[in-house]
Amino acid sequence: MTTRVASLGSYNQHGKRGFAIRLRKEAAVERLLLLSALVSTLAIILIILFICSKGVPLIARVGLGGFLFSNTWNPLAGQFGIATMVVGSLAVTFGALAWGVPLGMILAIFLAELAPPRVAAVMNSMIELLAGIPSVVYGFFGLVVIVPFIRVHIGGPGFSILAGAIILGIMILPTIVNIARDAIKAVPREYKEGSLALGATNWQTVTRIILPTARPGIIAAIVLGMGRAVGETMAVVLVTGNVTRMPDSILAPVRTMTSNVVLEMGYASGEHQMALFATGTVLFMFILGLNLAVTASMKARD
Repeated sequence: MTTRVASLGSYNQHGKRGFAIRLRKEAAVERLLLLSALVSTLAIILIILFICSKGVPLIARVGLGGFLFSNTWNPLAGQFGIATMVVGSLAVTFGALAWGVPLGMILAIFLAELAPPRVAAVMNSMIELLAGIPSVVYGFFGLVVIVPFIRVHIGGPGFSILAGAIILGIMILPTIVNIARDAIKAVPREYKEGSLALGATNWQTVTRIILPTARPGIIAAIVLGMGRAVGETMAVVLVTGNVTRMPDSILAPVRTMTSNVVLEMGYASGEHQMALFATGTVLFMFILGLNLAVTASMKARD
């Protein structure tokens, strides 16, 4: 009896010691995660402060209206108007979204609800491969294939809004498909089963039950795709022509804000360099405003 009591006491001691070790490990992991979050937040804050400290003084001197709405970009003459580049960025981005979002949603619905498992596995692998291709490769493909095709069969110089929209539409597909697919798969299966049990067709179930339920994830997919399109540089530089004038059609060449920064930052100095940082500030504010608007609309819906 004494031996059994001693054994139980030893077991309890070992159990308490093991429990204490697990608690210490969990506390260490929590502290590590907190530290990672703080470092990430600090890095973002420092980047914002650096960009704004370099760009805001130039915007203040030129004036926000003059900086955003003037068509003249002539750094040597002290004229810093980015209206043509703002229009170019928006035209290329929304052109990409115009065909990339519908195609991405179709693929997401097919992979999440309709595709056989083997077909879905192959297509998912291909989409992941598409996401891993460097942007310069996309740009080279556009330069060699898409630009000459537009020039010969559609018209114009080939370097255009259309070429940029096609390339960016391809590049944002993995982002939209992956996030939208996961959002659709996250919808409880009971919703689908209940809808089918009530007599709805598979298509009615998808369009009236699953997609509305997955709406927040789908919106997030579109917003992230837009952010990818607005911030893309190398592919756009190679196919849009980089001309600082207001486009009059989708076949006209344009220069985007990101392209302008990349093309001129290497030799810019003084106010010219500050103007490029100011362009980055405008890009940041655009993305921030977009995210805040989407968050506000989702909260209002809830």
